[in-house]
Amino acid sequence: MSLSYAECTARERLALLLDAGSFHEWLPPSERLTSPHLAQLGVPCAFDDGVAIGRATLAGRTVFVAAQEGAFMGGGVGEVHGAKLVGLLQRALRDRPTAVLLLAESGGVRLHEANAGLIAVSEVMRSVLDVRAAGIPVITLIGGANGCFGGMGIVARCTDYIVMSDSGRLAMSGPEVIEASFGVEEFDSRDRALVWRTTGGKHRWLTGDCDELVEDDVQAFREAAICALSAAKPVTSALLETEHALLSARLRDMPPPSDDLDDAMALWQRLGVADAQRIPDIDVAAMHALRVATEAQK
Repeated sequence: MSLSYAECTARERLALLLDAGSFHEWLPPSERLTSPHLAQLGVPCAFDDGVAIGRATLAGRTVFVAAQEGAFMGGGVGEVHGAKLVGLLQRALRDRPTAVLLLAESGGVRLHEANAGLIAVSEVMRSVLDVRAAGIPVITLIGGANGCFGGMGIVARCTDYIVMSDSGRLAMSGPEVIEASFGVEEFDSRDRALVWRTTGGKHRWLTGDCDELVEDDVQAFREAAICALSAAKPVTSALLETEHALLSARLRDMPPPSDDLDDAMALWQRLGVADAQRIPDIDVAAMHALRVATEAQK
């Protein structure tokens, strides 16, 4: 029986994704490690500051793992939250697990802890790159209801491998942020179809920002994570040049505004995807078949 990844809490995902009973949490809620900033502002705290970190096994192989809790402040990163992520990654350099898994669900930096959160995110990014440079793959799973935005969106793209569900979302700026900055005419955050076409798993997979697209199912995420355990991509000049070429091609292929198709659908057509209008309505299996057919025609 399938179980929705999006509907699970962070700890439910850990229990179901990893080998049964293997997760050993570091700094659990019993340690009562909370944000001093939130307490000073009179904002309710969480005893794990919205992220669970620890060691576990996946298919019998040792992994370090962090799971953000979207139900607490949207998974926002503050000083303690970020320090736990950094500590996990730095310990990976010492203990050398098979991989590090980031179960990302975050709206980005907490506005309550803006400067501390921004510094924390930059430290997480540096630590991710250090772990990758040591030959340990960092794998990001995105499928929570809050998506992966802001600083955590950047962190995700710094990792070796990204697995997303159709319902997952990944971007730098969230829909509400874009609308607040540029107006509803630029981006209507209430248009759910538009939001998912622009930031959703299908779009990210088609454009190369996501390595694997899966159904919103915990078992599907587990199987994809197991396959990704050997997906290390050493940070080399050749890899950076490939990324720059991808971004340059995206800018080149970005179509002008059209009354017939929105930007996402027009871009899919530029990428050679036939019947781009069908993409929002088809399932993941059909997406994979469509991609195979598209590649065969090139």
